Amino acid sequence: MKDLLAEKFKKAKSKLILLDYDGTLVDYQKAPQDAIPSEKLLSFLLKLNDLPDTSLVIITGRAYSEIDGFIGTLPIDIVAEHGAMSRENGDWKELIRDKGDWKRNIIPVLDRFSTRCPGSFTEEKRFSLAWHYRNAELQTGISISRELIGALSEKARTMGLKITDGNKVVEVKKQGIDKGKGTQYLLEKRRYDFILAMGDDKTDEDMFEVLANKDDAFTIKVGVGDTLAKYRLDNVQDVILLLNELL
Repeated sequence: MKDLLAEKFKKAKSKLILLDYDGTLVDYQKAPQDAIPSEKLLSFLLKLNDLPDTSLVIITGRAYSEIDGFIGTLPIDIVAEHGAMSRENGDWKELIRDKGDWKRNIIPVLDRFSTRCPGSFTEEKRFSLAWHYRNAELQTGISISRELIGALSEKARTMGLKITDGNKVVEVKKQGIDKGKGTQYLLEKRRYDFILAMGDDKTDEDMFEVLANKDDAFTIKVGVGDTLAKYRLDNVQDVILLLNELL
């Protein structure tokens, strides 16, 4: 796969690289705010962004203010909040309208389950809520997360919400907010004859689905689990090694 990818990349005239952040460019940390990029990674991303005829976009579920704090010093475009916010040429704009009134009905449920699962916590973003259990005892976290999803299902159905059962996280957001929509937005702005998209979590599957029938797209799942991606890498280190082949 690496040789074919590098060959296609070299020949392409208009290239798009879509990279998830957590679990793809940086390893997961116990606290989301601790997943700070190293100077080496920042320098590496800058080199990728400077490649001729190449558009590099970080596409993440992170709050836009968080990811801007991590990599905002770089002249790199970002799609954040699962496709609801976009930074282009340094300026942020909303791609989705959502006042977030629904959150007041969901936060008490998440907090109630947090009291039952030591180490878990609720993270509020502008367009979503995330219940993390990465720091909880594994089997306890898995078991209670199944109960949480069941408890939220009826509310989600009646309120037009989407529940994502992610990598040790349960996320809730409005229907229509996902990385697939963010990817489609980018594709409508410009034509590309080479696309590379990499991500590790369930939220990245929406991105892979949009690109599934494009012959010029290399979609790569990082880690284990079912996927719509065409290829797979084991971990963050493999991602960096693959990207290094393009420099």
